[in-house]
Amino acid sequence: MLSAVSTLQLVLGLLVVVAVLALVSHRLHVPYPIVLVLGGLALALVPGLPPVSLAPDVVFLLFLPPLIFSGGWYTSIRDFKANLRPIGLLSIGLVLFTIVGVAAVAHAAVPGLSWPVAFAIGAIVSPTDAIAATAIFERMGVPRRVITVLEGESLVNDATGLVAYRFAVAAVVTGGFSLWEAGMQFLVGGVGGVALGLAAAWALSQVGRRIEDPVVEITLSFLLPYGVYLAAEQLHLSGVLAAVAAGIYHGWRSPQDFSATTRTQAFAVWEMALFVLNGLVFILIGLQLRTVLGSLSSRSPADLIGIAVVVCLAVIAIRFIWVFPATYLPRLLSRRVRQGDPYPPWRQVTIVAWTGMRGVVSLAAALSLPLQTSGHAPFPDRDLAIFLTFAVILVTLVGQGLTLPLLVRALRLSASEEEQQEEADARFRAIEAAVDRLAELEDEEWTRDDALAYMRRYYGKRRTMLATRFNRIEDGHGEDGHEHGDGADHLVEHRDRRNSFRRLQQELLAAERNAVVRLRNRGTINDQTLRAIQRDLDLEELRLAAS
Repeated sequence: MLSAVSTLQLVLGLLVVVAVLALVSHRLHVPYPIVLVLGGLALALVPGLPPVSLAPDVVFLLFLPPLIFSGGWYTSIRDFKANLRPIGLLSIGLVLFTIVGVAAVAHAAVPGLSWPVAFAIGAIVSPTDAIAATAIFERMGVPRRVITVLEGESLVNDATGLVAYRFAVAAVVTGGFSLWEAGMQFLVGGVGGVALGLAAAWALSQVGRRIEDPVVEITLSFLLPYGVYLAAEQLHLSGVLAAVAAGIYHGWRSPQDFSATTRTQAFAVWEMALFVLNGLVFILIGLQLRTVLGSLSSRSPADLIGIAVVVCLAVIAIRFIWVFPATYLPRLLSRRVRQGDPYPPWRQVTIVAWTGMRGVVSLAAALSLPLQTSGHAPFPDRDLAIFLTFAVILVTLVGQGLTLPLLVRALRLSASEEEQQEEADARFRAIEAAVDRLAELEDEEWTRDDALAYMRRYYGKRRTMLATRFNRIEDGHGEDGHEHGDGADHLVEHRDRRNSFRRLQQELLAAERNAVVRLRNRGTINDQTLRAIQRDLDLEELRLAAS
């Protein structure tokens, strides 16, 4: 058992390893989850490192709520709704199909493996992780719909897989299982978890609108996923769905509830926290792998490798077997589906079928397997389940992740012009809203002619720059903007001019932000476009406040 000092030293050492591996991934231009999982594997082979053991419940509570919450926070509701059918087929249908298929393969490949344990293994490896894939796709300009479907699948299949996982584990621990009871618990727990998550996020939204303290608001945003997860579990509801629902609502409301300062700081803090959590999970599984392999000494290395290969191939093949029929059969059988959503290109379907990487959720679920059954007997084949989980993650994340860029290039996928058009339209509409607001403020007593003239030139220059960036031709709106520096110097010569100028800029930035939020709320643009534009506005507002 490690002392408190030794534990602290170990955690700090692991954080250093995570940071170093992240630098390596940046230099190699490889998504950091791939490098981290390889680093965890390498750590397992280093002699002298102390064994690490974590309480199963602690793993779920420490890692899962913020990771799942952040997935919901970044979800575009418009795109999610538009792709609800394919996301549902993948996140529910494919998960259940994977659980059954992997359980059957594992039961056949491992002599003496019970069906409940086999189903637990299937449930553990059923959810996908879109972190590495999204990093690759965004760098290579893959069509947004592919990313949306994969991210939506990853968001919802966590809940499906983890609910099935809990039922399978309960069957192993107690020795009993009721399909009717499981179905009712899934329905009630799911609906109740979503309702609880939305209610908690709404309450936090009301609080956030009444305080203007970035530190407090960011702290509350961290407490929200943990709070709703714990509350849901205490009420025997789905903590996963509660965290997902809270994240979606919180992300939707953040443009209205948060100030520019809070949003900017929250992005940085959350990005660091999620990176650390992801990194620690992969490193911890590496440290435990040596202990797991030691407990599997009764099986020969050849047997372990053979079992791992069979299970990994099953995971990959099952996804292909499901994705193509699930994509094309509904359109073939239903004219309504075909008219509403025509046949997607086979190249995009191939990418979706190949992008089945497993990651943090599977790791956390494997580490969370109970140590004992209700009769105080060791949980059967627990170490084998962890070993197979690591093997699936290694093969899918590293193997499929490293080959994914090659496949994207071979299939010649690229982002559609419609996505660029959407951002262009939104940015031009934001400028138009600011110009309209500028005209409204001309008669205000506090505005000055020199400030108004300067802002007209400023927005004319911005319109010209956007037209150049998005290859548009504007008919005479733009100005050269060379007076920017001299005008600014002249405006700040006196305090009253500076205050008038600053207030005017704040009014116009607010007009731009409100225009973009309205476009998002009407479904004209998605949340990704909103955040890209909003970040530029927030940085401009912070620069203005610091001047």
